[in-house]
Amino acid sequence: MRNLSRGMLALLLAAGLGGVGGTAHAAPVRAADEDVLAKLKAIPGMTVEEKTSTLTGYRWFWLNYRQPVDHRHPERGWFEQRVLLEHKSADLPMVLYTSGYNTPTTMFLSEPTALVGGNQISVEYRFFTPSRPEPAVWKKDTIWQAATDEHRLIKALKTIYHGKWISTGASKGGMTATYHKRFYPSDVDGTVAYVAPNDVNNKDDSAYDRFFKTVGTDPKCRTNLESLQRELLKRRPQILARMSADAEKAGNTWKIIKTVDRAFENSVMDFEWAFWQYHLQSECKDIPATTASTDAIYSYFDKISGALTYTDQGLEPFIPYYYQAGTQLGWPSPKFTHLHPLLRYESTYQPRTYVPADIPMRFDPSAMKDIDHWVRTRATHMTFIYGQNDPWGAEPFRVGPGSRDSAVYVAPGMNHSAHLIAALPDAQRARVTADLLRWAGVSSAQAKALSVPQVAEDPMLAQRPPL
Repeated sequence: MRNLSRGMLALLLAAGLGGVGGTAHAAPVRAADEDVLAKLKAIPGMTVEEKTSTLTGYRWFWLNYRQPVDHRHPERGWFEQRVLLEHKSADLPMVLYTSGYNTPTTMFLSEPTALVGGNQISVEYRFFTPSRPEPAVWKKDTIWQAATDEHRLIKALKTIYHGKWISTGASKGGMTATYHKRFYPSDVDGTVAYVAPNDVNNKDDSAYDRFFKTVGTDPKCRTNLESLQRELLKRRPQILARMSADAEKAGNTWKIIKTVDRAFENSVMDFEWAFWQYHLQSECKDIPATTASTDAIYSYFDKISGALTYTDQGLEPFIPYYYQAGTQLGWPSPKFTHLHPLLRYESTYQPRTYVPADIPMRFDPSAMKDIDHWVRTRATHMTFIYGQNDPWGAEPFRVGPGSRDSAVYVAPGMNHSAHLIAALPDAQRARVTADLLRWAGVSSAQAKALSVPQVAEDPMLAQRPPL
């Protein structure tokens, strides 16, 4: 089973930001910052542990910050939110990295952090373990509650970090950064949101159908993907036998989705989406022919969609995401006309299927309409970047006449991936970088001295489901 699993629903992003790790070089820790540990510990509700840093010039702190389960009624309980801090200097910019899921537990720097050469905090999204209230009051897993988590944390850390603040995130993390900016626009001085879907009207997903009819420049690739999807369904008994054997070997079960057959179909419906989300057109040559052996087809299916994605063990870490998708975020519903009449469970391709039945869910269509309206009419200092061949970019954010100092860019030929500033055409890359440095209060000369070479990916990329 592959680690990157679905193509349809995981704003789980999913995808993510490029970053720095390992042997990166930066300025040495300044003596003036030696007391930052004491300052962090002095913040009410904050516990701090310093870890061994793997980035030269940075100190690494694991923080736990006490947050209300319900910010409107803090007397109703608290939980500990995990935050990882890469500290360089208190007088440099701070980048708020919102993953939208768990926070990476190895050191890395997002693309904006590397460009401005600043500090970074990686914030774990509420209800992702271990940042989950006990008991889990699921109706508090909302975009406003999460934005207010970030607001309280920023307010606390600004007692130490007085410089400019930039927020960033990719996929669900880019959505999270956008929602935070909508509810608390003065918290940060600029936002770079990568590959952030904008499902403003959950009842109209025709944009995705149009996308799959035209994605890429090779019609043969699209045809081959669809043909292989149909072939998978035609070989249902053989594929089910292999999935069942793999699940038994791994000790995995299918209680949430109910049957391996349903799981199989959901992964087949993911297949085309997952290919374009995580792979490039140059990889079209690797698609097996429909005449290939069942073992070869199953191996490729597992690589692209993840044969065990919909086991209980595959779903459990991402239940907070699926809950939000089914209550506020919305979800894509492509029309799988090329798979009819081979499908039996098309109606199960939705978040309700992936959340345990004892967790109530009710969709609120007003949540995303509010966000979309705000971006078009009031967004300030925001950059949205998408990959041209990424399905999630079929419904992007758009800035409108009321937006100021904000723009949307598309990286040619790219997918739901990292390093998208670096992947932009030269003129656009220069503009995005200049905007980011201006928002961060960093001159070009300072950026050259402070920036860090990018040598690694965000370590969470290999652990998230597709969104």
